[in-house]
Amino acid sequence: MVNFNVRFPEDLHARVRTQAAADRRSINSEILYLIEVGLITIAADAGSPGSDPVNPAPRGGNPDSSPA
Repeated sequence: MVNFNVRFPEDLHARVRTQAAADRRSINSEILYLIEVGLITIAADAGSPGSDPVNPAPRGGNPDSSPA
C-alpha cells in the first residue's frame, strides 16, 4: 500500500470524520471508500451518451491548488 499525504480544509475533514463515524469506519477507510465510489461514478458517466471521456466536464472547486 502507498502512503500518501493530503491536506484537507478543516470543514471537509469534519464532514469526512462525521460520515466515517456514521458508517463505523476509520477516516482512512472512509476516504478510500469515497474515492472508489467517485471513480466508479466517473467511469459510469463516461459511458453515457453525449459525454466526452477524454475531456470530462470540470468539477467544482479549484482544479489544482497544489504548489508546482
